[in-house]
Amino acid sequence: MSRRPLTVRGAQMLKEELARLKTRERPKIVRAIAEARAHGDLKENAEYHAAREQQSLLEGRIAELEEKLANAQIIDVRSLSADGKVVFGVTVVLAEESSGDEMTYQIVGEDEADIKHGKVSIHSPIARALIGKEEGEIVEVRAPAGNRSYEIVEVRYE
Repeated sequence: MSRRPLTVRGAQMLKEELARLKTRERPKIVRAIAEARAHGDLKENAEYHAAREQQSLLEGRIAELEEKLANAQIIDVRSLSADGKVVFGVTVVLAEESSGDEMTYQIVGEDEADIKHGKVSIHSPIARALIGKEEGEIVEVRAPAGNRSYEIVEVRYE
């Protein structure tokens, strides 16, 4: 299995979710199953079957999170010395060439990508175009919506 890049914050979020599922959600479902068992006949007990389904989904998510964390390559961008280059984990301020509109993105792992919060996956077209470039460079991004040109205004290691 290959290592998957994660920012320090992304790894922390996965660890927090895993802890919550194990310490709060799992016991809640175990109680629901026990309560449903107490109602009698399990063959026609919808509460029991629903609780077991929830348990199955929860255990699947726990296994998924444990696998992601076990195979994570946690990268602390603040400890990198990339001399102004765009690398995994940096925050990049871009200006669209045609309109001058500025946008800010952080390049993150697949599991933490959230475009609404300005976090783009390392595998996205814009991140692939930016990696290795420096402040002041013009970048051509080939995206499904068409080609766009951006100037890299600022690269922040935060």
